[in-house]
Amino acid sequence: MAEQKKTYYVSIAHGEISQVKTASPWDFKIEATDEEIIQLREYFDQNYATDIQNFFRAHVPYIQYHYDRENDAYDETMKKIYQLIYRLGDEEAKAHIRSLGFVNEENEQQ
Repeated sequence: MAEQKKTYYVSIAHGEISQVKTASPWDFKIEATDEEIIQLREYFDQNYATDIQNFFRAHVPYIQYHYDRENDAYDETMKKIYQLIYRLGDEEAKAHIRSLGFVNEENEQQ
Protein backbone atom coordinates (compact mmCIF):
# COMPACT_ATOMS: atom_id res chain seq x y z
CA MET A 1 0.00 0.00 0.00
CA ALA A 2 1.42 3.34 -1.06
CA GLU A 3 2.07 5.86 1.65
CA GLN A 4 -0.11 8.97 1.47
CA LYS A 5 1.57 12.22 0.47
CA LYS A 6 0.99 15.42 2.41
CA THR A 7 1.66 19.05 1.56
CA TYR A 8 4.73 20.66 3.09
CA TYR A 9 6.33 24.09 2.87
CA VAL A 10 10.12 24.24 2.78
CA SER A 11 12.51 27.06 3.66
CA ILE A 12 15.99 26.47 2.26
CA ALA A 13 17.75 29.22 4.23
CA HIS A 14 16.36 28.09 7.58
CA GLY A 15 16.23 24.36 6.84
CA GLU A 16 12.58 24.29 7.90
CA ILE A 17 9.87 21.91 6.78
CA SER A 18 6.31 22.76 7.85
CA GLN A 19 2.79 21.61 7.09
CA VAL A 20 1.44 25.03 8.05
CA LYS A 21 1.62 27.50 5.17
CA THR A 22 1.54 30.58 7.40
CA ALA A 23 3.91 29.33 10.14
CA SER A 24 6.97 31.01 8.64
CA PRO A 25 8.28 32.20 5.27
CA TRP A 26 8.81 29.36 2.80
CA ASP A 27 10.46 28.89 -0.59
CA PHE A 28 8.91 25.73 -2.01
CA LYS A 29 5.65 23.80 -1.77
CA ILE A 30 6.06 20.03 -2.03
CA GLU A 31 3.97 16.86 -1.78
CA ALA A 32 5.83 14.15 0.13
CA THR A 33 5.49 10.95 2.11
CA ASP A 34 6.82 10.66 5.65
CA GLU A 35 9.89 8.78 4.33
CA GLU A 36 10.65 11.52 1.81
CA ILE A 37 10.38 14.17 4.53
CA ILE A 38 12.77 12.17 6.71
CA GLN A 39 15.26 12.11 3.81
CA LEU A 40 14.93 15.87 3.31
CA ARG A 41 15.35 16.48 7.05
CA GLU A 42 18.51 14.33 7.03
CA TYR A 43 19.94 16.47 4.23
CA PHE A 44 19.20 19.65 6.18
CA ASP A 45 20.77 18.11 9.31
CA GLN A 46 23.89 17.13 7.36
CA ASN A 47 24.29 20.69 6.13
CA TYR A 48 23.78 22.08 9.62
CA ALA A 49 26.59 19.89 10.96
CA THR A 50 28.82 20.79 8.02
CA ASP A 51 28.04 24.46 8.54
CA ILE A 52 29.34 24.25 12.11
CA GLN A 53 32.55 22.62 10.83
CA ASN A 54 32.84 25.43 8.28
CA PHE A 55 32.57 28.01 11.05
CA PHE A 56 35.62 26.59 12.79
CA ARG A 57 37.46 26.07 9.50
CA ALA A 58 36.82 29.72 8.53
CA HIS A 59 39.21 30.76 11.27
CA VAL A 60 42.07 29.03 9.44
CA PRO A 61 42.97 31.70 6.89
CA TYR A 62 45.35 29.71 4.72
CA ILE A 63 42.77 27.17 3.46
CA GLN A 64 41.18 28.40 0.25
CA TYR A 65 37.52 27.74 -0.50
CA HIS A 66 38.15 25.48 -3.48
CA TYR A 67 40.41 23.20 -1.41
CA ASP A 68 37.94 22.83 1.44
CA ARG A 69 36.23 19.42 1.85
CA GLU A 70 33.57 20.82 4.19
CA ASN A 71 32.45 23.34 1.58
CA ASP A 72 32.40 20.61 -1.05
CA ALA A 73 30.24 18.44 1.22
CA TYR A 74 27.88 21.34 1.88
CA ASP A 75 27.56 22.06 -1.84
CA GLU A 76 26.87 18.41 -2.68
CA THR A 77 24.17 18.17 -0.04
CA MET A 78 22.57 21.39 -1.33
CA LYS A 79 22.40 19.80 -4.79
CA LYS A 80 20.66 16.76 -3.27
CA ILE A 81 18.20 19.04 -1.44
CA TYR A 82 17.30 20.90 -4.62
CA GLN A 83 17.00 17.67 -6.62
CA LEU A 84 14.67 16.16 -4.01
CA ILE A 85 12.57 19.32 -3.84
CA TYR A 86 12.45 19.33 -7.64
CA ARG A 87 11.12 15.77 -7.65
CA LEU A 88 8.51 16.50 -4.95
CA GLY A 89 7.68 20.12 -5.76
CA ASP A 90 4.82 21.78 -7.55
CA GLU A 91 5.30 23.32 -11.01
CA GLU A 92 6.42 26.65 -9.55
CA ALA A 93 9.14 24.92 -7.51
CA LYS A 94 10.27 22.91 -10.53
CA ALA A 95 10.47 26.00 -12.74
CA HIS A 96 12.50 27.89 -10.14
CA ILE A 97 14.94 25.02 -9.57
CA ARG A 98 15.36 24.58 -13.34
CA SER A 99 16.20 28.30 -13.57
CA LEU A 100 18.91 27.83 -10.93
CA GLY A 101 20.54 25.11 -13.04
CA PHE A 102 20.37 22.35 -10.42
CA VAL A 103 18.43 20.05 -12.73
CA ASN A 104 19.31 19.30 -16.32
CA GLU A 105 17.08 17.86 -19.01
CA GLU A 106 18.44 14.33 -18.52
CA ASN A 107 17.31 14.38 -14.87
CA GLU A 108 13.89 15.74 -15.85
CA GLN A 109 13.08 12.75 -18.04
CA GLN A 110 13.73 10.23 -15.26
